[in-house]
Amino acid sequence: MKVFLFLLVFLFAGMANGQAPSVLSAEKKAWLSKANRHEKNGWTYLHIEGGPRERGFQHGYLMANEIQEAIRLLSTTWHYQTAMDWTWIVSKAAQILTPRIDAENRDEIDGIVEGMNINGIHTSRDEIVALNGYVELFSYWWPSVKDSLRSNSVIFPRESCSSFIATGSMTSDGKIVLGHNTMDAYYHPACNLILDILPEKGHHILMQSISGFIHSETDFFITDAGLVGSETTIGEFVHFDPKGDPEFSRMRHATQYASTIDEWCAMMRNKNNGGYANAWLIGDINTNEIARLELGLKYEGFERTKDGYFIGSNVAENLKILRFETKKDEMNIKSSSIARRVRWKQLMKANAGKINLELAEAFEADHYDTYLNKINPGSRSLCGHWETDEQFYGTDLPFSPEGTLDGKVVDAGMAKEMTFVARWGSACGLPFSEKIFLENHSQFDWLNGLLKDRPTQPWTTFKAGESE
Repeated sequence: MKVFLFLLVFLFAGMANGQAPSVLSAEKKAWLSKANRHEKNGWTYLHIEGGPRERGFQHGYLMANEIQEAIRLLSTTWHYQTAMDWTWIVSKAAQILTPRIDAENRDEIDGIVEGMNINGIHTSRDEIVALNGYVELFSYWWPSVKDSLRSNSVIFPRESCSSFIATGSMTSDGKIVLGHNTMDAYYHPACNLILDILPEKGHHILMQSISGFIHSETDFFITDAGLVGSETTIGEFVHFDPKGDPEFSRMRHATQYASTIDEWCAMMRNKNNGGYANAWLIGDINTNEIARLELGLKYEGFERTKDGYFIGSNVAENLKILRFETKKDEMNIKSSSIARRVRWKQLMKANAGKINLELAEAFEADHYDTYLNKINPGSRSLCGHWETDEQFYGTDLPFSPEGTLDGKVVDAGMAKEMTFVARWGSACGLPFSEKIFLENHSQFDWLNGLLKDRPTQPWTTFKAGESE
C-alpha cells in the first residue's frame, strides 16, 4: 500500500515538473516493493536493499524530488560563490572523480540516475557524482585551482562538526559511547536522511546521509559488523591529489565491507586523494576498542585504546598533519575549533566514569564558550550557532547562517541492535527562522529561497529495518 501511495505522489510530482514519469516495468515494481520511506520528526527514513543498481534505483525513484532540491541548492550556491556555472563543475567531476569510482559504487549511482529519470526528473551520472563529491570539489579541488583563474571566490574552508567517542573507565558501563553533531551552512542540502542499506554483499549499514548520496558525508554510521563511526573535518587543510580515489567512494566501500577497525582504516588509506580530510572516530563493539584515524594526504595519525576517549573539533592532533598540511593556529581560542577542543577536554575530565547516552546528548547540545568563559550559543560552542554570533571577539564571518544541524548518539547496546538516537534541527533544539534571519541580516539576501526554517524537534530513535 505504501509503495502504491508513493507511486501516486511521484506521478503527480513528475507531472508538476513537466515530465511524465515512465511506466514502471514488472522488474522495477518488484525492486520498489522491497524499499520504503517515511517521515519522522524532521527526518526522512529510507530503506533500500539488493544489488547496487537495484538499491540505487529505489533511492533515486523514492527520493527524486529531494535529490532535485539538493542539486538546486548546490548549483545556486556554487554559481553565486564562484560565478561559475554548475555544468562546469559537473564537467570537472566527470574528469576528476567519475573515472576513479569503483564499479559497485558507480552502478549504485547509475541506479539513482535511472530511478530519477524514470520518475520524470532528468539527471546524469556525472551530476550525481558531483553531488556526492561536492565537498571534495568545492573545498579541496577548487581552492587548488581558483587562483590560476583569478577568481575572488567566497567559498569558505570547511570547519565543522563536534564529536567524541569513549570507552572503558570513561563510560558508565565500561562500553563504547559515541556522539556527533554536524555543522554546516543552513543553505546546503539537508542531511536529514536516515539511510538504511541492506546490500546484496557486505554489511548492513544504518547512517545519516543526504538525498542522492551513496555515502554518509556528515559522517555518522553503524554496521552489523559491530562498527560505529563518525568524523570531524581537519580544519584549514590545504592539499588535494586528483589522481587519488574520491573520499566518498572509499568511505562507502569501507563502511560496507570492513569487519574490523583495521580493515576500515586500510580501505580509507588506499588511494587516498586528500579530499575531505577528516579525523575519523571509530569503535568496535565486539572488542570494546576505539580509534582515531586522522587522514591527511602525505601524513596520518592513528591512535587506539580500550580505555579512554578521542575527540574531534576540526583541529589536527597529529603534529605532522597540523604543521605540514594545515594552516591552523591551534592556540587561538578565539577560533571555533580551538575553543571547542578545549571544551571537549573539560567535559571529558569532568564526566570521566559517567558518560552515557544522556550525557552524550547534553555534550552535543553544549553552549559553553571557553574563550568568553560563559554560556554563549555561537561559533565557539560545541553546538554551534554562527547565525547569532557578531564575531566581535572572534575570527569568522559575523552572523553567518551556519551551525549545528543535528545531534546523534549511540552506545554499544544500541549499536548491537543497529539503533541510534538523533535530533534534527540543532542538537540543543534552538529554532531558526529564515524570515527573521533575512530581515535582520540583509547582507545575506542572496539566500532568499535557499534558507529554510529549522523548528525545534525531539530526540528520535531509529532502527535498521523499520518500516514506519
